[in-house]
Amino acid sequence: MAHGGAALGRHEGKVVFVPYALPGETVRVDLADDQGRFTHAHLLEVLHPSPDRVPPPCPHFGPHGCGGCHWQHAHYAAQLRYKAEVVADQLGRLGGFTDPPVLPTLPDPHGWGYRNQARFHFTSDNEMGFYAAGSDRIVPLDVCPVLHPTLADLFRALELDVPGLEALTLRVGVNTGERMVVFEMAEDAPPGLITDLPISCVLLLSDGQHVNLVGNNHILERASGFTYRISAPSFFQSNTAQAEALVDLVMGYLDPQEDEVVLDGYCGVGLFSLPLAEAAGLVIAVESHAPAVEDLLENSADMENVQIVEGPVEAVLADLDEPLDAVVVDPPRTGLGRESVRGIVAAGPARIVYVSCDPATLARDAQQLTGAGYRLVEVQPVDMFPQTYHVETVSLFAKSP
Repeated sequence: MAHGGAALGRHEGKVVFVPYALPGETVRVDLADDQGRFTHAHLLEVLHPSPDRVPPPCPHFGPHGCGGCHWQHAHYAAQLRYKAEVVADQLGRLGGFTDPPVLPTLPDPHGWGYRNQARFHFTSDNEMGFYAAGSDRIVPLDVCPVLHPTLADLFRALELDVPGLEALTLRVGVNTGERMVVFEMAEDAPPGLITDLPISCVLLLSDGQHVNLVGNNHILERASGFTYRISAPSFFQSNTAQAEALVDLVMGYLDPQEDEVVLDGYCGVGLFSLPLAEAAGLVIAVESHAPAVEDLLENSADMENVQIVEGPVEAVLADLDEPLDAVVVDPPRTGLGRESVRGIVAAGPARIVYVSCDPATLARDAQQLTGAGYRLVEVQPVDMFPQTYHVETVSLFAKSP
């Protein structure tokens, strides 16, 4: 299984990527997009199926359906295995690690019904749906089995006829029951709304600002014993149960002590900052997205040992005057980049925990960290997004003696 979700096969010596196929299968395909050294193909027929193949439960899954899921046709145990194999392969091929220390993937408790947020688009007939894979075609949905039940209930309750509506995001606090609808409108024109639902409605403007329409401009979510305010533009992990697993892993790997200074880079609304503040002497929480900083200020208001710095991580690291004892980073898909790696190394933490949503950029950054005197101790894949190829990892790096 290749990074990106397609099965990798060979035909006449050329690598062929086949979505919706599985390792070990013999398939008939249409060679669709020749790139020289490799080609992409459309699956036509499975001649000899893998024992890991299962019937996908969602009627919208498949090559001509919704592109939100990639692996509903694979048994869940196989999905977990593929994800660990992909992480190890990326660390080996791109990072140059021999036998990288990748653990088995930590499973989601259920495998379905996990998403606490989803962004929908609309057909010309005003039907809500997701984009088809690799297309701008919108697939109308009447059911989505990966939505958390609270989110699915909100999806079914909506009756929308809003001229100029371009996209709609639904967000819920799965442990609080709070619900939010975020509107994105053509020319930022506010919609006319009538609702008898206990929800918050927010208009997200094209410049990233948000305007309160009904209720609050945020929801509350509880995770790992803490309550988080999450505004409409702010990021929060889409799987609350597995977000708590991330917190447990980060705390276990970092093992913060009461006299230590810990930097939480790309901290968002403070998923890791709040539990770290209970154990460490000082938490320096760094975030560049202004709405998330506002949320973090509210979330950490009662914590005197959280120092919030708004700005890019690489700039904040460059201005540090004192060394750090430990660092946790949770960068976007693009990874840390050379400047952030250089700044972390210069700060000299004994332990670095790297939370990654992309194995390729993790491999690149891990190579730089180990080249600068750190040892990759362990990599724990976490299944934040069952039925998709996406995989989160939590990696521990220790400073070499």
